[in-house]
Amino acid sequence: MTDQAENSGQEPLTKIDTSVPHSARIWNYWLGGKDNYEVDRVAGDAFREIFPGIETGARAARYFLARAVRHLAAEEGIRQFLDIGTGLPNVDNTHQIAQRVAPESRIVYVDNDPLVLAHARALLTSTPEGVTNYVDANLRDPETIVREAGKTLDFDQPVALMLMGILGHIEDHDEARAIVRQLVDALPPGSYLVQYDSTDTSEEYVRAIQQYNDGGSVPYILRSPEQIARYFDGLELLEPGVTSCSRWRPDAEALGLPAEVHQYGGVALKR
Repeated sequence: MTDQAENSGQEPLTKIDTSVPHSARIWNYWLGGKDNYEVDRVAGDAFREIFPGIETGARAARYFLARAVRHLAAEEGIRQFLDIGTGLPNVDNTHQIAQRVAPESRIVYVDNDPLVLAHARALLTSTPEGVTNYVDANLRDPETIVREAGKTLDFDQPVALMLMGILGHIEDHDEARAIVRQLVDALPPGSYLVQYDSTDTSEEYVRAIQQYNDGGSVPYILRSPEQIARYFDGLELLEPGVTSCSRWRPDAEALGLPAEVHQYGGVALKR
């Protein structure tokens, strides 16, 4: 049986909006998933026509997540993960990777897209020794995220905070940095921040994102690698620092990916 904590006090899921494309569902489509709608596939195809490298970048980002979680669980002894902006379930989700290394790992997923949460509750299961839980909350509400996650995670022990491809949805960079600071401040020493986002390092990517934003979806803002690096201010970056996701400690999974993709990320320790 799945050992899951209860989401006491969580509001019921709102109606799924299928009238406009949604980033989580589009990424699910690019990664070969089936949890998406026609509106998402149309938007994904239109994006790919302008920027054909998007599927490669999506895979690179997914493999970066896997390598980062494996490293933290196997090499750094992390047993708690707070994954905000979960996205739709796919192969090798955070809890599966972590619990493969350490079955007792505890994972809290956070998202506020009703389709994401519906699938998470149905598909993301835990080992008997560990726990998975799901919080319906907005990234702009760090206090609620920390409060609800604290029902499952022990914030006196190290936690890996994961912000994977989500900060681009915060249009103001200073606000995005403030959210990261508030979340990191809630973590004890020995915790880690794992983060990536898409960058403005390709003119075609910039054009594709502009078309996507003009289509009525929640806007996504591309930022420079230097801006992404600012999320790690005050933390100790692990080698190789903030870099193209395919260059972050590549292993056999990354074979066939280009060295440079337009998703940049890093992993950093809170002393």
